Amino acid sequence: MTDDARALTAPVEDYLKAVYELEFSGEAASTSDLAARLLLSPASVSGMVRRLAQQGLLDHVPYKGVRLTADGRRAALRTLRRHRVLESYLATVLGVPWDRVHDEAEALEHAASDDLIDRMAAALGDPAFDPHGAPIPTRDGSVDETRHATLLELPVGEAATVMSVSDDDPAMLRYLAELALRPGATVRVTARAPFDGPIDVQVGDTVRAVGPTLARAVRVAPAAS
Repeated sequence: MTDDARALTAPVEDYLKAVYELEFSGEAASTSDLAARLLLSPASVSGMVRRLAQQGLLDHVPYKGVRLTADGRRAALRTLRRHRVLESYLATVLGVPWDRVHDEAEALEHAASDDLIDRMAAALGDPAFDPHGAPIPTRDGSVDETRHATLLELPVGEAATVMSVSDDDPAMLRYLAELALRPGATVRVTARAPFDGPIDVQVGDTVRAVGPTLARAVRVAPAAS
């Protein structure tokens, strides 16, 4: 495959990025998961997956789904770099709210050249993370792939630092901002209701009840002692 990322079409880049994000959990990406993520029919996804496998961008995992090949991973990380640098530039330089930068970056990531992205990154001081805490791949394809626990998994009484939040839902991001649950915030679970009930989370001097869905969208790491 050529090293020129522009040789790939926007739909191909979207597929490879989606496979990478699904693979991040450690599992192969199934056709049904890809269809749900890309809002496409399973039949359409199956056809594209076959074509990408023929191009050497995906490998089939019997009875499980697909994984990226080395070429596919490089292409996916180039797209993720463009997306996350664009998010950072839009938020930092243009002041676009953090609940809107994801959709804006989705629209721009296929049009921006790698040279433009490198200039944007340099203007920002080469940030390591985007506004939602997701790691930004470097120009050479290196990326921090640390898997942090969710807020839902944080033991009662233990302090932690918010590392990242899901950027899939703008309404959720607005609510997280209201709760001050942003990357860098120090949090502590003070109580947990049984049977998948809400958890009480302290952020600063405020304690708020957070439902399981929201808690799963927040990734944390133990706070430095």
